[in-house]
Amino acid sequence: MTEHPAVITIDGPGGAGKGTIARALAQRLGFHLLDSGAIYRLLALASLRDGIAPDDLAGLTRRAEQLDIDFRTDGEHAGEAVLDGQPVANAIRDEACGERASVLAALPPVREALKARQRAFRQPPGLVADGRDMGTVIFPDAPVKIFLTASAEERARRRHKQLMEQGVTASLDDLLTELKARDARDSQRQTAPLRPAEDAVTVDTTGASIDTVVQTVMEQARACLQ
Repeated sequence: MTEHPAVITIDGPGGAGKGTIARALAQRLGFHLLDSGAIYRLLALASLRDGIAPDDLAGLTRRAEQLDIDFRTDGEHAGEAVLDGQPVANAIRDEACGERASVLAALPPVREALKARQRAFRQPPGLVADGRDMGTVIFPDAPVKIFLTASAEERARRRHKQLMEQGVTASLDDLLTELKARDARDSQRQTAPLRPAEDAVTVDTTGASIDTVVQTVMEQARACLQ
């Protein structure tokens, strides 16, 4: 697969800063962007809207195969997800949607159905892919693999701040409990558990500024892509 465009994978738990860093990195390098977590959230939203039960594997797999998705690349809306031609950036960030996405991500038939869709984002001049198994499963040959992490408390505070800015009332304690439960589910699942790739560089974002983390990742990317 050496003839394929370069891929930079950024994996890690929710709230570690993957999306923010991936968007900044893609903009600086002029690469395409894949938010794999959004893909699972898009399927979660579609299944919720269509009334597909979380244990209906056949129905979920069919919906995954038919999923019409895209990510906007224009100006201030860069990175926003589009489902069936409609922007759904806010809808897929709902907590219920996030919980459903985490459940779907543990289902082997669903993950298999979405593999090809994710790999199709690999286009010239290159791709920045963020998620939980980008470096271990989807793009194991990626020349640059980053694993972002941060303390659970830090990640819960970030999520709480984000929700408050959106006008959504949320309990910090509840968010921390939910985040720890999701971490445990993601890391303990049999299919593509959350873990760093063997050749990934781990970057702890606890207390670090966005600029500092972006610079650290940029330096790693440049060294590997030279």
